[in-house]
Amino acid sequence: MPESTTTAAARRGDPDWEALRRAAVVAMEKAYAPYSKYPVGAAALLDDGRVVSGCNVENASYGLTLCAECTLLGQIRMGGGGLIRAFYCVDGAGAVLMPCGRCRQLLYEFRAPDMVLMTSHGIKTMDEVLPDAFGPQHLEEAGPDDAVPAAG
Repeated sequence: MPESTTTAAARRGDPDWEALRRAAVVAMEKAYAPYSKYPVGAAALLDDGRVVSGCNVENASYGLTLCAECTLLGQIRMGGGGLIRAFYCVDGAGAVLMPCGRCRQLLYEFRAPDMVLMTSHGIKTMDEVLPDAFGPQHLEEAGPDDAVPAAG
C-alpha cells in the first residue's frame, strides 16, 4: 500500500519539511537493504497536496537494485500521477541525503516547475542540483532530421 497523505499545509502549497522528513524516515524503515546495509527513504509533496514515499529495494544481482526515488516514482504513477513540488531523502540514520545523479534525472522528469529539494546545504531548486538538465522538452523540440550523426 503506498504511503500517501494529504495535509492542510500541503493543499495550501507550503512544504512541511518536517512532515516530509518523517515520511522519508518511515519509508527508510521499510527498505530492503541486506547487501549494502544502507537503507534509504524518500518522500515527495505532489502538486495535488499528497505526500508519497519510497524506499530502496536491493537485489542479489546488484545492478537490479531500485533506489528509493525509483519506488517513490512508481508510487506516484500507480497513485494516479502528479508532479513533485518538494522532495526529501534520508539515510539509515535519518540524515538528509542528496539523490545521486541518476535519481536527480528521474526526479527531473516528474518535477513541478517550482520543485525544491532538501539537501545537506539547505533547500535547493532542481536547476541548482541538476543544471542544464535534459528532459522530455528536448525530445519534443528535436525532429527526425535533428539527429546527431554517429561518430566515426
